[in-house]
Amino acid sequence: MSTTPTFASLGVPAPLVAALTADGKTEPFPIQVDTLPDTLAGRDVLGRGKTGSGKTLAFALPMAARLGGALAGGRRRPGRPLGLVLAPTRELATQISAVLAPLADAYGLKTTTIFGGVSQQRQVAALRDGVDIVVACPGRLEDLMKQGFVTLDAVEITVLDEADHMADLGFLPVVTRILDKTPNSGQRLLFSATLDNGVDKIVKKFLHNEVLHSVDEVTSHVEAMTHHVFEVDGVEAKRVLVQKLASGTGRRILFMRTKHHAKKLAKQLTDAGIPSVDLHGNLSQVARDRNLAAFGAGDVRVLVATDVAARGVHVDNVELVVHVDPPMEHKAYLHRSGRTARAGSAGDVVTVVLPTQRSDVKTLLRKAAISAAPQVVHAESPAVNALVGDVAAYVKPVPRAAQPERGQSQGGRSQGANAQRKRAARDGQGQGRDGRGQGQGRGQQSRGSSSDAVDGNTRRDRSGRPASRGAAAGSQRSGGSSQGASHGGASQGGARTGGASQGGARSGGRGLQVGSLVGGRTGRGQGSRRARG
Repeated sequence: MSTTPTFASLGVPAPLVAALTADGKTEPFPIQVDTLPDTLAGRDVLGRGKTGSGKTLAFALPMAARLGGALAGGRRRPGRPLGLVLAPTRELATQISAVLAPLADAYGLKTTTIFGGVSQQRQVAALRDGVDIVVACPGRLEDLMKQGFVTLDAVEITVLDEADHMADLGFLPVVTRILDKTPNSGQRLLFSATLDNGVDKIVKKFLHNEVLHSVDEVTSHVEAMTHHVFEVDGVEAKRVLVQKLASGTGRRILFMRTKHHAKKLAKQLTDAGIPSVDLHGNLSQVARDRNLAAFGAGDVRVLVATDVAARGVHVDNVELVVHVDPPMEHKAYLHRSGRTARAGSAGDVVTVVLPTQRSDVKTLLRKAAISAAPQVVHAESPAVNALVGDVAAYVKPVPRAAQPERGQSQGGRSQGANAQRKRAARDGQGQGRDGRGQGQGRGQQSRGSSSDAVDGNTRRDRSGRPASRGAAAGSQRSGGSSQGASHGGASQGGARTGGASQGGARSGGRGLQVGSLVGGRTGRGQGSRRARG
C-alpha cells in the first residue's frame, strides 16, 4: 500500500520542514516529489515543467539545505555568494526571493535580489556586507561583475529558472558568460518548459550526468483549468464583453498585446467603476511593484497586463484569465493561462475572438493542445453570466485632481513647483536642477533609450552613459540640447536614470515623474503633461 510522501520522507532537513509547515506547506507537489531526492543528494537536475507546477520550491529547498551546512563553517565573504539563481524577469526574481526567504532564515542565510531598473546602490551595499544567495536577472548581474562588486568563484549551487524564457528574450549569451564564471564542480539545476532555442546547448555545456525529470510538460493539461473561446461580432461588442468579464468579484488578469492598450484598458475599466491597475514594460520598477502589490493585496481585482506578466507573477486565487488580445504563439497562451489554476486551485481562461481572428486562434489552440469549442456570445449571454458570477459593486473613480502627481515625491521634494513647471513648459524652456543646459522646442517627444528592459538592466545611450526613455524631455529630435537631465541634477521636463522626479528628486527613484514615465513619452511642452495614477 503506497503512502503519500512528505517533505521529511523525501530527505528535507527538519529546520526546513518546520519552515514549510509554518507557511502551510505540508504536501509536496509532483515535481518536488520527483526532483528532491536527487537535488538534495547533490545531483545536477534538468526539470521540465511549466510555471505553477511548484518548481520554485523544488530548487529552493536543496539550495537552502546545502548552503545551511556551508554557513556553519563561517564561509560568508563580501561579494562572493555561495548560491546563485538566475531568472529572466524582475517579477520572477522577486517571487523566487519571497519563496526562498523563509527557508534561508531557517539557517540564518542572507539573500538579496539583483535586477536593473533601480539604483544599484542597495545591491552593492548588500554584496559588500556579504550575502549567501543571490537571485538575479542576468543583465544587471553581469554589470556588477564587470564593476568588480561580485565574483562567482565560490558558488556551490546554481539554478537557471525559466531557461526557455531566457532564450526567448535573447539572454542566453549573457547567461553563458555568467555560468562560465561559476566553478565547474558546483551543482547546477536547470528548469525549463522546453529545450529549444539553444537551451539544449546550455544543458550540454554546464550540466554533468544530469537527471531528467519531465513532470509537467508545457502543453500538459491542468484539470482544474477550463478554457473558453468567446467570439464577438465587432470591436464595440468586444469592449462591452471585456468590461463584463472584468466585473466579477474575484481576481482576474486581462492580457493585452501592447503596452499602450494595457494602460488604456486599465483606465477605461477604472472609469467604469471597476478599479484596475496595469503592468507592462513602460512602467518604472516602483510603479510595477506598487500595482502588483495592490492586486495581490486585493485593493484592486483586475490586473491588465502585457506578456511581461505571463511568467513569474504568482498571485493566489486568480479565478479568471482573459486573452483580450490573443497571443501570437501557443507558448505565450499557455504561460498567460498559467496565471490561474495554480497550485491545485481552479480557474477559467477566456479567449476573446473577432471574426477575422478565428483561423489564427484555432491554429493557436491546436498547437497548445487545447480543446475549446468557440461560442458566439454577447455580454449578456448565459455562458458569460455563468462565468462572471456575482458582479462587484461599482467603485466611484477617484477624481483626477485629487490624485497625487507623479512629480510629488514621498518626502515632498517636488511639491509646490507645479505652476512654475507649467509656465516653463508653455515657454518651451525648462531648466535642469543643476542649471546646466536648457532644452528648447515645444511638444517634442523624447526618444531616449529605455531603462526598462525586461530583465531591468539599464541600457546605454550612444555615449555610453545610462539613459532613460523620456530623459531630457525637452530635447528636440535632431540637434536639441538636453535640459539638464544629467546624473548631477534631474531636469524639470525629463527624468534621470533611476526614475528621478520632474521636480528634481534625487537619483534613486525617490520621486515619481510627471512629464516622462520611464519608457513613456513626454507630453505637451516639457513635462507639463500630468500622468495619472
